[in-house]
Amino acid sequence: MPIVFDLECRSAQHRFEGWFKSSDDYARQLERGLVACPQCGSADVCKAVQAPRLGLKGNQRAEPVRAGVPVPAAQRAEDAPAAPVELPPQAVEVLQKLAVMQAEALKSSRFVGDSFADDARAMHYGEQDSESIHGRATVQQAKELIEEGIAVAPLPFPVLPPEQAN
Repeated sequence: MPIVFDLECRSAQHRFEGWFKSSDDYARQLERGLVACPQCGSADVCKAVQAPRLGLKGNQRAEPVRAGVPVPAAQRAEDAPAAPVELPPQAVEVLQKLAVMQAEALKSSRFVGDSFADDARAMHYGEQDSESIHGRATVQQAKELIEEGIAVAPLPFPVLPPEQAN
């Protein structure tokens, strides 16, 4: 089950939520510069003070039943991550279209992992054939690429490396 952290950018004190597989996943993404404020783009992000979420003990929950049959754990609403805020329908539509556009773009792009900055630089300077690539880069690497005139942009949605995809 994902962990939801309240996060805050230090530069403008914008607060937002981040969903992660684990505390370690949060730490790894933060270290790689993948956690940024959605309002101002600052990567100077930290966990905000938040109240702990305490659930009932497993033996204190009533077993949900639907039509006289116990509901499997995977289908229980209380086990599903709660949406932090209900988005307006227009926002949901835009996000869905954006996700489809990203998926289509990635079909013609090659995943290069941590060598993204090196590969992008090599293509820019003609040392390697140009092609559409995606991968991982730190915020510092991305800034350096932009300073060199190399066009880069973060993907709006996280991408699993091919070896981790089902």
